[in-house]
Amino acid sequence: MTRKAVYAGSFDPPTNGHMFMIREGARLFDELVVAVGDNPDKRATFTVEERVELLEKISSPFANVTVESFASRYLVRYAAESGAGYILRGLRNETDFQFENMMRQVNADLEPDVSSVFLITPRRLAETSSSFVKGLVGPEGWRQVVNDFVPAPVYAALLAKFGAS
Repeated sequence: MTRKAVYAGSFDPPTNGHMFMIREGARLFDELVVAVGDNPDKRATFTVEERVELLEKISSPFANVTVESFASRYLVRYAAESGAGYILRGLRNETDFQFENMMRQVNADLEPDVSSVFLITPRRLAETSSSFVKGLVGPEGWRQVVNDFVPAPVYAALLAKFGAS
């Protein structure tokens, strides 16, 4: 039996924390689908297509990882329809745990055959989020600071979007 998981998020932009989750997910599962969700409540820096392209670049070392996008669907239903038995989620802190535990309960009601799997991020990545990274862009010296939080292709995309000089 193939162990297939979906790891979903807005990934705007993908961070080193996301890279950790992709690397670990590729190791733990036979197939990992990285699914870019379109959240209309968030003001996106990159289009869904740009995020898919960035994620394809950073996940290219992992033969068992594919990247897709989805919109206007519950993640657990998307996972079930994709043939995935698992949803992979990252926990950075207690707040993440409380939210993800609540979502796990709702997901189990909607699709009992899809299980949630949680990974605790390493300490060095515990405060890294896409919103955090976007908040660092702009002030003097941002290029050096942001470089520490994102994979190289994402850094190049941020430089292209916000200026390399």
